[in-house]
Amino acid sequence: MEFLCHHRDRSDSLALRMELLEEHWSSMDRFAQEMIARGPTLAGDGETPTGSVHILDLPDAATARAFAFDEPGYQAGVYRDVLLRRWRDLLGRTMWDFPGGPTEGDRFLVLGLGAGEAADLTVPAGRGDDLIAYGPLLSDDATAWLGTAALLRAPGPAAARALLTEDRYADIEVHPWQFGGRSQ
Repeated sequence: MEFLCHHRDRSDSLALRMELLEEHWSSMDRFAQEMIARGPTLAGDGETPTGSVHILDLPDAATARAFAFDEPGYQAGVYRDVLLRRWRDLLGRTMWDFPGGPTEGDRFLVLGLGAGEAADLTVPAGRGDDLIAYGPLLSDDATAWLGTAALLRAPGPAAARALLTEDRYADIEVHPWQFGGRSQ
């Protein structure tokens, strides 16, 4: 079962986040084999973290909840909220398989929060070279579409947002994002 987890930082938690960085990475190391993608969302300056995104293939929802809520930053109060949703990997690869590599171009997390009938259920034609991860957000039992999430390379936020069919979502969030994890 694949899950997307987006921890969003409290506005005043940067110092605590940095203090707990090694604990966060050590916690994530336990899930290295299950990771499809990971990395921080960033403020407009492209450097200040505003959250953390993890996409994983886990055995069940209980393991996903433990991943999200046992995380050291969550336990210490770094985050204001957590989005945890079932997800379906439509690309069939991890971020490490992305042909653009970890640093070429600007990267974004796009979250389309669904409204009504499902949309964007297939990989957009002609965008495969820019997509790092792409798939629908689903209900806990994976029977209802709740939105779409993507990590992608794009020339800017507007181009990233244009990946999704605008009028099919209650809201579309676009966050600068970068590949995460320990330096190799």
